[in-house]
Amino acid sequence: MASMATLPPNLKFAETEEEICAKWSEEETFKTQDRLSKDRGDKVYTFYDGPPFATGLPHYGHILAGTIKDVITRYACMNGYQVERRAGWDCHGLPVEYEIDQRLNITHRDQVLEMGIDKYNETCRSIVSRYTSEWEKTVNRLGRWIDFENDYKTMDVNFMESVWWVFKELFKKDMVYQGYKVMPFSTACGTPLSNFEAGSNYKDVRDPAIVCAFPTAEDPNVSFVAWTTTPWTIPSNLALCVHPTMEYVKLKDLKTEKVFILAKNRIAQLFPVMNKKKFKKEQEKELFEILETYVGSELVGKKYEPMFDYFANKPDSGEYFRVLSDTYVTDDSGTGIVHQAPAFGEDDYRVCLKHGIIKKGGEMPCPVDSNGIFTEEVRHVKGIHVKAADDALIKLMKEKKRLVSKDNLDHSYPFCWRSDTPLIYKAVPSWFIKVEEIRDKIVANNNETYWVPSSVKEGRFHNWLTDARDWAVSRNRFWGTPIPLWASEDFSEVICVGSIAELAELSGVTVDDLHREIVDKVQIPSKKFPGQMLKRVDEVFDCWFESGSMPYAQKHYPFENKEEFEAGFPADFIAEGIDQTRGWFYTLMVLSTALFDRPAFKNCITNGLVLAADGKKMSKRLQNYPDPTLVIGKHGADALRMYLINSPVVRAESLKFQESGVVGVVKEVFLPWYNGFRFFMQNVERWEMLNDAKFVPSLEKVRATTNPTDIWISAATQELIRYVHQEMNAYRLYTVMPALVNYVTQLTNWYVRLNRDRLKGLEGSSEAETGLQVLYDILLDVTIIMAPFTPFITEYLYQHLRKLQPSYNDAGNGGGISNPILPGKSDSVHFLRLPSYDESRLNAAAVEAMETLQMIVEQGRNAREKRNISLKTPIYSVNVILRNPSKNVIDGITGPLKNYILSELNAWNFNVVPQEEEEQWVKMSLLPNLSILGKKLGEKTKPVSKFIREMSHADAMACIESGVLTIEDITIDTKTEILSKLAFSKEGTNWEATPSAVGDVVVAIDCTQDEAILAAGRARELVNHVQKLRKAAGLDVADIVEIFFQEEEGLTVVEDAVSSNADTLKTKLKGIMPLPMNACKPSWSVVLGKDSVDVTGFKVDVMITRPTFSLKDGLNEGVVSFLSALNPASYTEGCTIACTIDGKGYSLKEGEDFWLNAVSKAKATKSVAWL
Repeated sequence: MASMATLPPNLKFAETEEEICAKWSEEETFKTQDRLSKDRGDKVYTFYDGPPFATGLPHYGHILAGTIKDVITRYACMNGYQVERRAGWDCHGLPVEYEIDQRLNITHRDQVLEMGIDKYNETCRSIVSRYTSEWEKTVNRLGRWIDFENDYKTMDVNFMESVWWVFKELFKKDMVYQGYKVMPFSTACGTPLSNFEAGSNYKDVRDPAIVCAFPTAEDPNVSFVAWTTTPWTIPSNLALCVHPTMEYVKLKDLKTEKVFILAKNRIAQLFPVMNKKKFKKEQEKELFEILETYVGSELVGKKYEPMFDYFANKPDSGEYFRVLSDTYVTDDSGTGIVHQAPAFGEDDYRVCLKHGIIKKGGEMPCPVDSNGIFTEEVRHVKGIHVKAADDALIKLMKEKKRLVSKDNLDHSYPFCWRSDTPLIYKAVPSWFIKVEEIRDKIVANNNETYWVPSSVKEGRFHNWLTDARDWAVSRNRFWGTPIPLWASEDFSEVICVGSIAELAELSGVTVDDLHREIVDKVQIPSKKFPGQMLKRVDEVFDCWFESGSMPYAQKHYPFENKEEFEAGFPADFIAEGIDQTRGWFYTLMVLSTALFDRPAFKNCITNGLVLAADGKKMSKRLQNYPDPTLVIGKHGADALRMYLINSPVVRAESLKFQESGVVGVVKEVFLPWYNGFRFFMQNVERWEMLNDAKFVPSLEKVRATTNPTDIWISAATQELIRYVHQEMNAYRLYTVMPALVNYVTQLTNWYVRLNRDRLKGLEGSSEAETGLQVLYDILLDVTIIMAPFTPFITEYLYQHLRKLQPSYNDAGNGGGISNPILPGKSDSVHFLRLPSYDESRLNAAAVEAMETLQMIVEQGRNAREKRNISLKTPIYSVNVILRNPSKNVIDGITGPLKNYILSELNAWNFNVVPQEEEEQWVKMSLLPNLSILGKKLGEKTKPVSKFIREMSHADAMACIESGVLTIEDITIDTKTEILSKLAFSKEGTNWEATPSAVGDVVVAIDCTQDEAILAAGRARELVNHVQKLRKAAGLDVADIVEIFFQEEEGLTVVEDAVSSNADTLKTKLKGIMPLPMNACKPSWSVVLGKDSVDVTGFKVDVMITRPTFSLKDGLNEGVVSFLSALNPASYTEGCTIACTIDGKGYSLKEGEDFWLNAVSKAKATKSVAWL
């Protein structure tokens, strides 16, 4: 066993973790855990790890999700499962392309085509793994075990081939079609974004808000008026939209003589003065005159003059420039008439398609390129970015006398999450997956899954699924998995390719890479048109399609691992942030339903967002959060892990990250836990030394203990084990961690503290061993059960605890890394199986009694504090009033637990007040629960409340016991409609009392302070100062010393306290009595420690010395010199020592010429009267 020299008083957790990391790496501990589970044939537990981008460093969101994943998979592995934990990387898509565009100053897709897709993609490939080493370093340092060597990358050819297979399966099921979709579009990146991406970066902006006129075709002097905050979309206007049932008016502006049509409820948009508080309705007649009223449907079909003639002569323009209706139009802003530019608005597109303005899959006016630049079709602002063109277009409208009003609007607007530039909404040709036709199946599959918290599944995710639209999976980009469609120019022939082999069969070309620069060159001979060649379509997959295909693609399914995949599908567990309800969780569910009509996973934990301390989003630019690597470097990964998973963030709520919270975990959990462990190791070493025996763990001795605190802590440990399994099987980390934290507090603050003297051997060797057996048993159990949560400290503790096990001797020669796994033999705590709870050791009565003890002690301390009585000063008595205590509790606290209460409160007497005497001590106070009773009592509330408050103790107790209180004709349920609380009522200034929070326990202490009490307090203070000197001198409990004190001349206050508390001092100081220094201390004593201290206001010099003989006065100087050099521990009472000094022989007898210590001499010579 390691000696205490190897256990530092203050463990440096972060440094220790780094050493353990290095050890795990050197010994390949993670790989060994995997191998052991496979060798045993453990049941497979499937885990999917969503692929992050490696183009940036991991942040707290990644660390949080990674910790949750690691805890669950470690738990599964230690619970008898084999768990493949494979890292994955999202390599394609916008994050990579945007960075390359910035580096190469690319602003338009034509520049990519000029440089060559091959060169562009090669540049992209060069950065995708740039930060993988940093990720691996951070993830490993966090203690997360995941396989980086056998990782998957979405750019690997095997992964991409499986993505092709997924798409072909959907194509075969007629679930793929081409169409237009209005999507959030980043003009800086030249690509559409998903709604999920578009919703992640809103900012407050100021945009122009204009009202413009559209003269009716039948009367150019009458105009429809529409309001918009996107003037740049007006050139693409094709229609106007009204609400079919809303009331509209034709009115005349009396100032300008112009006539407008708009919603009646929105007239104030034209006359803002109407919004002022002082404006009166009768003033309207000075502003306008209503000429006609309509219902919206009456306006449908009316034609109007477009603002610009850019598209007035297009082939389909006969359907343009008319009024449509739809219920999405509102009257809470604008004019109640919405201008329709179907190329730039999702509702615009839907409404125009519905009314035949445009045709599904057909062309429509869209004069804006992929970089947001107006094309030649809009000649007045060609070459200008849409956002920059607003002012020029407004000026043109004004010149046309079509601008009715111009203002500014401050509102929240989506920005590109990558380039941080404003998005636009733009119709783009896309390849779609028919999600809407399988929507009900997706919802049904989601109902088969289990989520934590369930509110995300039943609310946010369910709502998203029930409103799911067809999924646009294509992107007009370069670095991605190419969509495997080969088509003729007119798309009359389209072939979907599902594998490399199929492509070779159809084209005669075998490829070893599936990126655009390779497959775009491959053409397939047409079967429909002999002699013609089919070319691949231009698009690549949205990277969300790739991540949704991850369950199949990481296994290269169905080309490899077919049986393995199918046996492990759906996954047992996944976890990501709440933002993935519209991202990865969604794409997984859509594809698994489309392919197999099954959910992709069984269990899902959704975490919330980690915010900066001020509640704002964490920002590298603002530097409003501490660097995670520095936090781990200072406080350790275990502390960060526990802080995160013991917070609201694992319930999908937000966490305002506070570094002080991480520090708190170290102080409140790890330091006490480590100190309790170190205390155990220290006392095992002491026990072995004093008993000349080896400590061997024995469960039989643990089970045989009769000590009530042993029984309690063993029961609490078994209940913890039971609870951890129950909650972890339900994936509720947020309930497990508080229980673990509370248990460590119970272990260190209560069990170890209550048993310190016993464990040190002060109550005998047998009691010490029993206590140490119990403490070892629970430390080992807790170390193992905590291992998935805090992998480092548990590994450290285990490496010391294992050495006490007999099986430790079998660890050599490969035994420590082989099956069967055993505590002691196995080289890592993470190889072990989690303990199962032992029902026979659960003991509700012991736990209840101990909870009562703790409540009494804490309330007793509160009462002491109220009177400013130090714990060093005894009190005469502690009196407890308990409401309806069980017999177990009474027997416990008045029997085996009584002495613990007396010791903790430094009291001389303890008494539980019998029920028949309670009225002498407390009064039962009743209050009406008005939140329930208020409606029931009505006008009688006041008199009934008065009656209830004034009830006597006896009457109150009687009605509480009966459960019913009847007042006149009113019957009150005292369990639910009455609040009850015990209040201390005993007279006397010597009493101080505190009730429990719920009022069912009152603890009263007798605060009488007479000379006996004060003397006992002084004696206890003296003991405390002696113990401090021993600690400062580095002494062990077993080390014997002599103790001396010296008061100021003429004072005997401390000596009186010592004499009147001699028995207590003997017990506390292991039989050594403190003696007056001047009268008893030998001049040759070797001083080990001394200090001048304060004992209740009196200055006292205290000294501890090495044991030495005390000698009879008048002995020969040579004899004195000889005897003072001897060690008394080598001699016994009554012994004789012979010596020769200067040729003369002496025979010196113990008890006559010398004594073994100063106390023995003082007793024999009566130099200290009170001895």
